[in-house]
Amino acid sequence: MDFSFTAEQEQIRAHLRDLLARECTPEYAAKCDEDARPPREAYDALAKHGWFGLIVPPEYGGSGGNAIDLAILLEECGYAFEELAMWVFRTLTYGGYAVMRDGTPEQKQSILPRVAKGEIAVCFGITEPESGSDAAALTTKATEREGGYSISGQKVFTSGMDCSDLCLLIARTASGQKKHEGITNFLIDTRLPGIEIKKIKTLGQRAIGTTQVFYNDVHVPRSAVLGKVGEGWRSVDAYIWYERLCLSAARTGAATAAFEYALNYAKTRKQFGKTIGEFQAISHQLANMKMMLDISRTMVYRFAWLMDQGKATRQDAAVVKLHTGETYKAVSDMGLQILGGYGYCMEYPMQRFFRDSRLATIGAGTSEIQRNIIARGLGL
Repeated sequence: MDFSFTAEQEQIRAHLRDLLARECTPEYAAKCDEDARPPREAYDALAKHGWFGLIVPPEYGGSGGNAIDLAILLEECGYAFEELAMWVFRTLTYGGYAVMRDGTPEQKQSILPRVAKGEIAVCFGITEPESGSDAAALTTKATEREGGYSISGQKVFTSGMDCSDLCLLIARTASGQKKHEGITNFLIDTRLPGIEIKKIKTLGQRAIGTTQVFYNDVHVPRSAVLGKVGEGWRSVDAYIWYERLCLSAARTGAATAAFEYALNYAKTRKQFGKTIGEFQAISHQLANMKMMLDISRTMVYRFAWLMDQGKATRQDAAVVKLHTGETYKAVSDMGLQILGGYGYCMEYPMQRFFRDSRLATIGAGTSEIQRNIIARGLGL
C-alpha cells in the first residue's frame, strides 16, 4: 500500500481546509452548538463548491471520487466541526452510496443529481426503542397496500430527521424464520402525512441532534423501495460499513482539532514560571494523544484503501470504528484535563469536544459490539 496521496488529493485537502476555515470558523461551530442550530451555511458552502458530488458518478453530475477522497472530505469537515461532518456523511452515505448501490435507474436519475448539488439532506432511520445493538430485531412494519405501502411504528435516534428531506427507513415487510429476513429499505419524504418528529435533548451533538420519529399509517409509493423487497438487511450491512469509514474519518478530524487546541494551550499557559507543556506529566499526555491520532489516521486510510480494493471485511470495519471512537473520547478527555478548570468552562471549545466525543463509543454500534465482531472474526 502506498501511503502517499495523489497531487489531486492533496489539492482536495488544501481546498477544503481553506474553504472551511472561512465558512466554518470555531466561533461559528460554537454558536451552532450553543443555539442547537444545524450548520446550514457551512453545508450550503460545501454544496456551492461541488463537494457533495465527490463520490457521485460523472453521469449524475459528480466527480466519481473513491473512498480515500471521501475520507479526506470527512476528516477535514470533522476538523472544522464534527456535526457538519455528520450531516455531510449521512447525505453521502444514505442518499449517495445507498442509491448508487441499490437504486433503480429512475431513482438514480431523480436523487443522485440532487445529492451532487447539495440540494437535499438525507438521514437514516433504523434504531427503535427495543432494537438498538440488536438492530435487526426492528418491528416498524410496512404493509403492502394498493400502489405502495403503509408504514407504522416508532424509531429513535434518527439523527437529523428534522433537517433532512429524505430518510432511508428500515422496516419489516414480512416475518421470516430469522430476524434478518423480511426487511425492506425505503427512501421516504420526511414531510409525509402521518410522520411525527420529536427532538431528543442530548449531552452533545446539539447542533443537529437526534430525534424520535412516529410513523402513523404513513403511505409511501412502491417507487420508495430501495433494493429488493424482503432482502434489505444485506444492503444495510453494506451501508453500515460505508458509515464506519465516514464516522472514523470525521472523528479523527475532530480529535485532531481537540489535540491541537490542547497542544497550543500547553505551549502558552504558564505555571510555576514555565509553560505547562514543559512538565513531563503534560508532555507525556500530549505524546500519547499524538501517537493515538497517528494510528487512527493510518487505520482510516488503510480501511479506505481496502474498500477501494474490494478487500475490506466486517472485522476491518469494526477495528477502525472501535479504535477511532475510543481515541476521540480519550483525546478529548486528556485535552480537558490539560486545560484544567478552563476545560470545564463552556466558553472554551474543549468541553464540546468532550461532550461530542462521548457518542463515538455508543452510536452506530457500541465499542462492546465492535469487540464482539472482532472476536467472532478471530473464531471465538
